[in-house]
Amino acid sequence: MPPRHRKQTHSDGARWPGGGLRSAEKCAEPSAHGSTENTLHSHAEKILISLLALIVVLVIIVAVQPSEFRITRKAVIPAPPAAVFEQINDFQKWNAWSPWAKLDPNAKNTFEGPTAGVGAKFLWSGNNEVGEGSMTITASKPGEKVVMDLVFIKPFAASSVTEFTMKPEGAGTEVTWSMSGKNNFIGKAAGLFMNCDKMVGTKFEEGFANLKRVVARP
Repeated sequence: MPPRHRKQTHSDGARWPGGGLRSAEKCAEPSAHGSTENTLHSHAEKILISLLALIVVLVIIVAVQPSEFRITRKAVIPAPPAAVFEQINDFQKWNAWSPWAKLDPNAKNTFEGPTAGVGAKFLWSGNNEVGEGSMTITASKPGEKVVMDLVFIKPFAASSVTEFTMKPEGAGTEVTWSMSGKNNFIGKAAGLFMNCDKMVGTKFEEGFANLKRVVARP
């Protein structure tokens, strides 16, 4: 008898040669590894775009901050203008009342030029709290005003103008201590994270308290 030919049936469609239906289905399925790589790549792009957008926003915020600053404090010192002026106009007397002098007793201090008045220069170099810089008196009017250029080298480069004005107030002297200058990008950025007016202004107030004690000495 001739051999019977068994009729092939396909439950889910035609079989593919050499692999069968299941192999065809596997070929049609996307690679799980490739899909994971694509997902990670997409997430990395989103994170990068978000970071770039954040940086751009931060730069814009910093850029629109005030380009100039001025910090001012006032106090009445129980002494005549001449006595107050003498303490401010001579850098060698600052160690007795300067609010920064005690932050580093071992700081290296150097004096150049005349002892007091226009041209007198004070240079210092100390720890991280006082940094390094110089002050030079540029204007001086007995009993009324002392103006100086303030230059910082460390912990960062900066420059400003410091001014003391004095006028009689009752039996004492009203002193106005101010510091003003330009705000560079670093200064603008720093102002977003710390209150510079409060930080420096507090030191001015401390200096006034020290000055009151100094001029009250017999």
